[in-house]
Amino acid sequence: MDGVLCIFEIKKLRIYLLIYLHWLDTRAPLWLSDSLRWLFSKHSIWLMAKVSVLAFVFFLCLNWAYPPQINVEYSQIILDKDSTIIHAYLTKDEKWRLKTELNEIIPQLKKTLIHKEDKYFYYHFGVNPVSISRALFNNLLKMQTTSGASTITMQVVRLIEPKSRTYAHKTWEIFRALQLEWHYSKEEILQMYFNLVPYGSNIEGIKSASLLYFNKMPQKLSLAEIVTLTIIPNRPTSLVMGKNNEHIQQERDKWLDRFVNEGVFSAKSIQNAKTEILNAVRQDAPQKAPHFSNHLRKLYPHQNPIYTHLHLEKQEKVQQLAQNYVRRLAHLNIYNAAVLIINNRSQAVEVYVGSPDFQDKKNAGEVDGIQAIRSPGSTLKPLAYGLAFDKGVLTAKTMLADVPIDFGGFEPENFSRDFMGKVSAEDALARSLNIPAVRVLQEIGMGYFIQKLKRANFQQINLDQKKLGLSVVLGGCGVSLENLVGLYASFANQGRYQALQYLQKNKKEEKPIELFSAAASYVITNILTKAQRPDMPNAFENTLRIPKVAWKTGTSFGRRDAWSIGYNEQYTVGVWIGNFSGEGVNHLVGGEVATPLLFEIFNTLAYNSPKNWFKAPKTLQIRWVCSESGLPPNYFCENQIIDQYLPLISPSTRCTHLREVFISEDDRESYCLACLPAAGYRKALYANLSAEFSAFYDFSGISQDKAPPHSATCTRLTDQGRESPVITSPSADKQYIIDRDAPPQIQLKCKAAHDVRKVYWYLNQKFYKVASPNEAVFFTPELGAMHIACSDDQGRTTQLNIQIQYE
Repeated sequence: MDGVLCIFEIKKLRIYLLIYLHWLDTRAPLWLSDSLRWLFSKHSIWLMAKVSVLAFVFFLCLNWAYPPQINVEYSQIILDKDSTIIHAYLTKDEKWRLKTELNEIIPQLKKTLIHKEDKYFYYHFGVNPVSISRALFNNLLKMQTTSGASTITMQVVRLIEPKSRTYAHKTWEIFRALQLEWHYSKEEILQMYFNLVPYGSNIEGIKSASLLYFNKMPQKLSLAEIVTLTIIPNRPTSLVMGKNNEHIQQERDKWLDRFVNEGVFSAKSIQNAKTEILNAVRQDAPQKAPHFSNHLRKLYPHQNPIYTHLHLEKQEKVQQLAQNYVRRLAHLNIYNAAVLIINNRSQAVEVYVGSPDFQDKKNAGEVDGIQAIRSPGSTLKPLAYGLAFDKGVLTAKTMLADVPIDFGGFEPENFSRDFMGKVSAEDALARSLNIPAVRVLQEIGMGYFIQKLKRANFQQINLDQKKLGLSVVLGGCGVSLENLVGLYASFANQGRYQALQYLQKNKKEEKPIELFSAAASYVITNILTKAQRPDMPNAFENTLRIPKVAWKTGTSFGRRDAWSIGYNEQYTVGVWIGNFSGEGVNHLVGGEVATPLLFEIFNTLAYNSPKNWFKAPKTLQIRWVCSESGLPPNYFCENQIIDQYLPLISPSTRCTHLREVFISEDDRESYCLACLPAAGYRKALYANLSAEFSAFYDFSGISQDKAPPHSATCTRLTDQGRESPVITSPSADKQYIIDRDAPPQIQLKCKAAHDVRKVYWYLNQKFYKVASPNEAVFFTPELGAMHIACSDDQGRTTQLNIQIQYE
């Protein structure tokens, strides 16, 4: 059809030439007539051939000297997993200029434009000689500009390099059009036109107009919408959608009539198109998931478009959940939250809620809570326990000491301010006890723990590693919610860590890094799945609404941050609750504030999948252990339980929770080998407590199965070795009168046996400090009666009372 039209146009050109020659004979000036007759002579044709060759060489030289430079900035767009635009950004020159991809230029769109603007687009080389000849004839005939001859390629040149309309600029435009045809395909030139065509105001390109006026992508436009968008660029200031819709519809219908008359589209298609009422109004550009979009724009400033894994439906659901939840916390002076959800199978980020409301200026809603650096509270403890399991330090049933201790000046306390004494590793983690966690970290080594965090992309820890101490496992460091979610996802992936995946096609996708073994991952997951634990929200106790997930909570010092990170086989969900201002609130406790939202998210999004749960790896074996120590049982271990362990790695030493002691037949004294009599003694089993356990139990009033005192006749001990510590300061039963406004500190001092290395001070039944026997310890007295106790590392205790009064 297009070929027939081309032949028809050539015949029309011949008719125009005959008419023109007749005009030359009768009415044209003599000089013009002679010049044109010479132009069509044989001699001139040969000369023109030479000129054409020279012109081509000249074109190549100009092309080399002035290559086409097409540097068009497009609006960066972020797309979700279904390729829906969720966020668009203005260009630097404040334009909405979205790039139209080749696959978005559908045949109807292409056909409409070409038939309207340049029927012979696929037959010319950027300049249409037929159109130029016709325009030249008409302009000469009437001695003024009456028609143009711009092709689509020439229009693209004007859009790229806008210039005033002069003959010189027209000549340059022709040269540039030839260049474009030389360097680009017809489809690419069409794409340039669709990307740059103006639609009034700051809208450029058919994709921008399609999105902002019809809220759809170009490939989804109807025929009526296509025709509407092809006629507006000719008159972008007078045909403004939303203001002149009735007039635009009339112009659209005129072109539809022309198309049916010229056989471009079927009569039925045209009739259906004419029945569409134009109700288009300008809409706002997509601005969904702003924190997510801003983060990706920062990560990939030069990538456009950015195809992501974001699940828009889930994103909007979780956004609403977070917004509603924070509203319910407002009366507690808690105003911010952040939620991150990733797919464990692909590490794809599917939900990214940086704050409940980006537009909430009052509460700094524009802050991205997922990237903010905060204290993690207790959320790093599972990693410490997992690494300890792999290094053979402990198993789930290993008994740990939760008693007062001094780690070189660092004296941690539990959240509850009390001590449990002997506690299994699984209970210590489930209860989030601080002292056992610090002990575990000390056992595995700070350097080893920090190295694992660095491999898991904890950037702030990498920066601060030289100034971090044992408190890091309790939250004495800086992390982001993104860091924690990535770490917990490794528990769901058999201990393998992989960076979060934001892009659908990530060229820099890295291989997984093994942080810990699959066996450690399974053991820790089982511990974190326990429902009977202190951080279970009160609202969920004894209900059926608890999802099947493993989770851990965290509360930062000063109660500024509440965390809850949970995972099942398919998803890992991280929740942070707090205030971007850093204001602490008494109610900011991970278990009570963050976990309810975590559970609500799992339940609402149907992530609970009890049919699919983690399976124990083959490397994990089962054995019987003593319930008193968590070690393989000895002959005296009566209570045994099942434990999971790693052969050749987990502790294999036999249990020693009891020890054999030589005692007299009347049970009054004990003997060592140095003082063992020839007769009159027997063997008995007694609790084999460490010094710290013995001191703690003695002070706490917990009965101990102690061996009788050592024989007084033993030559290996002195009198001092058998004495309890003596408190030399303060004096017993003394009244101290102090200044109310500036109370002085009172010294704690004792005299202990020669074999004592540490003493434990207690004030009013609460642990105060660990010190060496000769170390001077000071405390600020409180009004009223004060009880002071001192226990040595042999379990011997001395107590006294004093009275404090103000002047």
